[in-house]
Amino acid sequence: MAIRPVVDGIEREWQGRLSVIRLDIQEASGRTLSRELGAMYTPTFILFDGQGREVFRSVGRLDPSELRQALLP
Repeated sequence: MAIRPVVDGIEREWQGRLSVIRLDIQEASGRTLSRELGAMYTPTFILFDGQGREVFRSVGRLDPSELRQALLP
């Protein structure tokens, strides 16, 4: 929950160019998808490019400057 303001800020900053999907691992569908993505710990942040390839992953923390760098072409 502590990282939520950072994620919300990035979502606003990149509105229309980035989709933020929050996954609830307490639900069965969330648990299934987290296993498929190899997200063993929370929080895990994964960024995919337009072709669905993973281009960034951060576990446990999110450095906004690292994420912004991954978002730039």
